[in-house]
Amino acid sequence: MGIEIFVTEDFASMSEVAADIAKEKIQQVLKQKQEAVLGLATGNSPTGLYKHLAKAANEGEFDSTRCRSFNLDEYVGLPGENAQLRVMHPESYSYFMIQEFFGLLKGKFIETNVPYGALIEQKKLIAELKANPQDWQEKGTGKGKSIAIRKYPDSSYLAWIKRDILDGYARKIRKAGGIDLQIIGVGGRGHVAFHESGIPFKGSSVLLVKLDDNTVANAVADGHFASKKDSPQYAVSMGAGLVYKAKTVMLLANGERKLEPITRSILDKPTAEIPISYGQIYSEKGGNLIYVLDRIAGRELLANRQALKARGIRIREVDVPAPAGAALTA
Repeated sequence: MGIEIFVTEDFASMSEVAADIAKEKIQQVLKQKQEAVLGLATGNSPTGLYKHLAKAANEGEFDSTRCRSFNLDEYVGLPGENAQLRVMHPESYSYFMIQEFFGLLKGKFIETNVPYGALIEQKKLIAELKANPQDWQEKGTGKGKSIAIRKYPDSSYLAWIKRDILDGYARKIRKAGGIDLQIIGVGGRGHVAFHESGIPFKGSSVLLVKLDDNTVANAVADGHFASKKDSPQYAVSMGAGLVYKAKTVMLLANGERKLEPITRSILDKPTAEIPISYGQIYSEKGGNLIYVLDRIAGRELLANRQALKARGIRIREVDVPAPAGAALTA
């Protein structure tokens, strides 16, 4: 247990090394029990890994029909008149997973799960929050906030969200026996999923998050949504406290934008300002944390190799994809 860091040449190499690690972890789990429970992320970082992992499954290197998955997050407020249309919106994370991973598998997972954000009517949510300020409070020091709904809210709609959408997803993960391998990426401010910078670690199971204005603006600027009106204002997301309950957490990061949060998450003390820094606490409690980075994102960690070694953190450079069975060797 502890922290292992693999620094690879580029995105392609990062994806292959990460896929080898994931494949080996799944194989190990399936030798020990009937099914493997995976935690999955969206975004660009894991797309290459998913292609390699699907290929490995299709070639019989592990049995994908013995896998179950839980995704990290999903938008609230996607365009669409009903939940079905919102789930299948091209910008939904459900749609993303079908396109990038699930649809590539010949043998389908036992079950795939994405947080139930599409079930929430954003206009009704906003109205209920406005009408019942006593039922909730914002948590966080940044612009993105967690909307913490009290245990017994007066609003039946907010009570339903807390009971079935938020707590219900966490219960389903527990019922599955917890997550064996959690794959995550990292945002430019060090956030994991929609656990935004500044949202406290404590109590961060499954969150209802009011998105940072910059997150919303960037979604429009990047062409994902036509206008701010069309862009989701909220999301349902696993928080760091739940993400880092997995037996193994593997974080992927590449590029200059990820350099600062990656560096701070390992070299600085854990802080809610950098949610992925919770990984240090996780590893100290016996968790198995693996970073797979490209050379740009891992630049400062390489420069501090000796300091990491003194703390018992293993770091190795992998210029070519590690052969099968070798990816986990420090």
